[in-house]
Amino acid sequence: MPVGVLVVQPRSGPLMTGKGAKQEVSPVSDSDGSGEATWLAHVYVTLKPVVNDPQGLAIADGLHTMGYATVEDVRAGKYLQVRLRAASGAEAQRLAEEMSDRLLANTVIENYRCVVEEIGSKV
Repeated sequence: MPVGVLVVQPRSGPLMTGKGAKQEVSPVSDSDGSGEATWLAHVYVTLKPVVNDPQGLAIADGLHTMGYATVEDVRAGKYLQVRLRAASGAEAQRLAEEMSDRLLANTVIENYRCVVEEIGSKV
């Protein structure tokens, strides 16, 4: 069960908020005495609004063909889960943002949002 949830602000776009946003959460100590907790980073990657999304257009077209005439727009993206160890929520947040910035998202054409929650078990 999550003890707290932290939200990582994307490099561009609006500030994301959520339960426990910007709140430091005390880690659950592991049995090895390291003082580190295990965190689960939920990473949501979406194309920037100015980038054409052919996959989203194809999905919208398919939904229209299936009779869902009320669908106005679809934007496709990626969802990733990264389990990591860190001593604090702030460190887990920093790591999730760094990983997203360096590998998980192409920041030229994509935005990302990370929600980090403490899960407390060892990796």
